[in-house]
Amino acid sequence: MGGVILKNHRVKNLLIFACLLFVLTASAQQQRSPNVFIITIDGFRWQEVFGGADPQLLSNPHLVADTNACQQFFGGASPEIRRNKLLPFFWQVIARQGQLSGNRNYQNKVNVANFYKISYPGYQEMLTGAPPSRLNPNWAVKSRRPTVLEIANHRQAYAGKVVAFCSWNILPYILREKESMIPVNAGYEKVQEENDPMGILINQVQSSLPIEHTRNDLLTYVAAKNYLQQHHPKVLFLGMGETDEYAHRGNYDQYLMKAHQFDQLLGDLWYYVQSDPFYRNNTTFIITTDHGRGSSPKKWGTHGFWVKGSGEIWNAMLGPDIDPLGELQHSQTTWLKEVATLVTKLINTDIPQQKILSADSRQKNGSAEDETLSVSGGQLNR
Repeated sequence: MGGVILKNHRVKNLLIFACLLFVLTASAQQQRSPNVFIITIDGFRWQEVFGGADPQLLSNPHLVADTNACQQFFGGASPEIRRNKLLPFFWQVIARQGQLSGNRNYQNKVNVANFYKISYPGYQEMLTGAPPSRLNPNWAVKSRRPTVLEIANHRQAYAGKVVAFCSWNILPYILREKESMIPVNAGYEKVQEENDPMGILINQVQSSLPIEHTRNDLLTYVAAKNYLQQHHPKVLFLGMGETDEYAHRGNYDQYLMKAHQFDQLLGDLWYYVQSDPFYRNNTTFIITTDHGRGSSPKKWGTHGFWVKGSGEIWNAMLGPDIDPLGELQHSQTTWLKEVATLVTKLINTDIPQQKILSADSRQKNGSAEDETLSVSGGQLNR
């Protein structure tokens, strides 16, 4: 009888052990599907990221309504002082805990691979991993190429957990909203209220504003954060657009103000992510832009294949899978199209054995012709 009791006791212990193992395995599997936020600021130059406000442009009364006030806000004797004033989150957090690439003063280059150097081809390259061969001059025409968001949405770990909020009203066509089955809120499109007080308020504010093709970035951010708090998606595309709008208008002061606002919102979003158990220590930010701008003082406000500097961009990354290398100051060339590759690595990576973006693991070169990425079985294959 005693032997039977002992045997039953062992069986009981084995069952308890099996249950614990199942719970631990389920927890580990959850951690193997990290959250990825792709965050963009339209047409924001690398010169301001790494050098802060341009002193020559800052003192130009044709570009700045109040040069004295703007100088107090963003001026300084050195690039380091100016960039810390303009983008404090970039330089106090990302530069210490993540990576910043694209300071061409160190021959650290990030380029667009597409020929056109405008928004539609830029976002298409960024999100599909291949520069387009055909020009779309920012028209509301559906892209033929699935994006990494669409691919993620067809994976079991991410199905129904992918969302996009954008200021620019053309991005739903690049993201293939209907085909991808991804919720996309862009331009002054109403948010889904569902008796949500914040959603109702956002729609009320939007309805009181003149409808343009680019929504106020603050509204885009508030709508996105409200969705995050309620639904906890695992993949987010957040696209801001007002920097490009003000640059085209020649308003350098407002261009800087919107960049500074973007930095503040980015800090607020990171704080929220680190405060929410669902996102904490399991979320990577990939921050970049769709194109550069003219590098000369006369051409800073415009861009395109005909404007020198339009293909020169930057990127920033922050999260548990990113080596904290800070500002990269060695010679190398990376590409906008690599964003898509990085996202697929992140969403397919189990608990990583090493940091994904170590300095020696990054691609050193690339061009519009040397690489094509095709979709097969929900994966990007070189």
